[in-house]
Amino acid sequence: MDFVQLLLGLVVLLVSLTVHEAAHAWSADRLGDPTARTLGRLSLNPAVHVDPIGTILFPLIAMATNLPLIGWAKPVPVNPARLGRNWRQKFMVIAAAGPASNLVLAACVAIVLRIAPIGDVNVDATSIAWRLVQALALAVQLNVFLALFNMVPVPPLDGGNVLAGLLTGQMARAFDQLRPWGFLILYGLMLTGVLWTIINPPASLLLSWLL
Repeated sequence: MDFVQLLLGLVVLLVSLTVHEAAHAWSADRLGDPTARTLGRLSLNPAVHVDPIGTILFPLIAMATNLPLIGWAKPVPVNPARLGRNWRQKFMVIAAAGPASNLVLAACVAIVLRIAPIGDVNVDATSIAWRLVQALALAVQLNVFLALFNMVPVPPLDGGNVLAGLLTGQMARAFDQLRPWGFLILYGLMLTGVLWTIINPPASLLLSWLL
C-alpha cells in the first residue's frame, strides 16, 4: 500500500469537500439565509466541515480496499424560511453551487497543470515533483467525479435537491417521500453499475478536455 498516495488522496478529498460545502454556505448567505455564516460554516477551514466518519474514515477505507463506500462532509444547514420569495428556486441555486464549485476547482487545477513546468519534468516516481503532479491530476479527476456524482437526481444529493425545486404539487410530495431511502437507492445504483453508467460518459468527456 502506498501510504503517501493514500494521504495525498485524503488531502485532495478534504480540500474538495471543503470548497463544495463553503460554496453552499456562500450562496445561501448571498441569497438571504445567514444560518451557515452564523454557525461558522462560511469558511475554507476544513475543520468546520469535517465529518469524522464520512470525510476521513469511509474515504480511507474506500481508498485502501476499493470498496464502494460513500464519503461526505457535514451538510451546510439552510433555512428555506429565510430565503423569502421564490425560495424553491433559491434553494436550487444553493444546491447547485456545490457541484459547480467542484467543476471550477477542477478547471483551475487543470490550468495549473498545463502552464506549470512540473508536468514536463522527467522525474522519479517517488520524488516530490512527481507526487505534486499526481496530486494535481487527482484533484482534477476527483472534483469532476464529485460534481457529477452530486448532481445525480437522488436525495439527499445536490441533484436531488435541484430536482425537488423543479417539481411541484403531488410530484414534489412523492419525491420527498424518497428521501429516507436515498442512501439505499444510491447503493443500489452503485452496486448494479447503473451509477457509473450515468457518470462515466460525461466524466470522460470533461476529463478529456481538462487533462
